[in-house]
Amino acid sequence: MQTRISFSPAKFEGIYKAMVGLSAVVRASGIEKPLLELVKMRVSQINGCGYCLDMHSKDARAAGETEQRLYLLQVWRETSLYTERERAALAWAEAVTRLTDQHVPDAVYTQVAAVFDEAEIAALTLAIVEINGWNRICISFNAVPGDYRVGQHAA
Repeated sequence: MQTRISFSPAKFEGIYKAMVGLSAVVRASGIEKPLLELVKMRVSQINGCGYCLDMHSKDARAAGETEQRLYLLQVWRETSLYTERERAALAWAEAVTRLTDQHVPDAVYTQVAAVFDEAEIAALTLAIVEINGWNRICISFNAVPGDYRVGQHAA
C-alpha cells in the first residue's frame, strides 16, 4: 500500500491542530490512559484502521497493558479479563461507532452510566469521536502501519 496523502502538522496545520485539540480535551478529562487506549484499539478494530491499531497497541503496551488483554480485545465479552468499567466503555465505544439504526441502545447507556458520571461519559464519547476521526483520515489517506514509535505523535 502506498500513502495517498501524508497527513502532517506542517502540511495541514489547522486540521491537525483541531484533531490534536480533541485529544487534549480527552487527556485532561481524567479518564485513565490505559482505558482510553483499549477504547481506541477497539474502535480501530471495528473500522479496520491498521495504522491506528499499530499505534495504540504499542502505546497500550508502553502503558503496561498485557499481551493477553490486547489479543482478546476483539472478543472482550467472552472473557473476564476486563473490569466492569472497561466493559461499559467498550460497549459504549462499539455502540457510538456503529450507531445501529441511528441510535445508541438504552441498555448500553444504562451500563455506561452505572460506572461513569456525566462528564466522563461526555469525555469518553469525545474520545470515540476522536479515534473515529483519526481512523477515517488514516484509512482515506492510506496511512501505512508498522513504523509507529511510542510517543511519536505526542502533543
